[in-house]
Amino acid sequence: MEHVDPEVLAMTALGEPVTDDADRRHLAGCAECAAEVSSLVAVVATGRSVTDADVLVAPPAAVWDRIRAELALSVTAETVTAETVVMQTVAAQTAVGPAPAATSLSPVVPLRRRRTPWLAAAAAAGLVVGGVGGAWWASGDRAGPAQPAVVAQAALEPLPGWDASGTALVEKQADGARVLVVTLEGGAQAGDFREVWLIDRDVQRLVSLGVLEGSGGRFTVPAGLDLTDFAVVDVSQEPFDGVPAHSGDSIVRGILGA
Repeated sequence: MEHVDPEVLAMTALGEPVTDDADRRHLAGCAECAAEVSSLVAVVATGRSVTDADVLVAPPAAVWDRIRAELALSVTAETVTAETVVMQTVAAQTAVGPAPAATSLSPVVPLRRRRTPWLAAAAAAGLVVGGVGGAWWASGDRAGPAQPAVVAQAALEPLPGWDASGTALVEKQADGARVLVVTLEGGAQAGDFREVWLIDRDVQRLVSLGVLEGSGGRFTVPAGLDLTDFAVVDVSQEPFDGVPAHSGDSIVRGILGA
């Protein structure tokens, strides 16, 4: 099965809409691509969390060797350029002080189908910052932080009257907390008020997780909520009427499964 181009996944994580219908349908039903978007969303969130207090951390030279070895890469002009950009940026910052807070991600190296340019571009774009970046780059022989495990997922299908689709993933964090990651394409207009719900299989009881802003969001699942019972993920269109109950106008819906 041919997956969505990595560049499209990266742009989706940055908040860009998926314009190709085939890509949109594939992303709505492919757990692997949805998980990749979820991982990249976390990278984007880290990059956009940069503040004036953050300081770029120069990675040890051996880090690049370990990256190339793990990905079975040869040294190319492109990877060397990206490494040099990072080193020069850190050196410049040391001389003049912290860089301004990042407001967007502008990769230095163009995105390609191979994953190496994306990794290099992410580093050169300033994603290796402060304590988070320093801990990862300077980890040496220690394993990096554990990635959250995807324990359930669902394809979100449109309800009558709506032209939208999406995916829902449940990530289990290292501390046991669960996060519902929702990605939605289509069906949105400026000023829309959309809410994410978990509903029981009999569609009688429901729990609101919060407001969906833009095309995706992350929502903490209440501790103790049984997802084998509250397995229905629902995104609704809500009026600005001050009533906390579900409007009855669902945009998409799907049932979580392993």
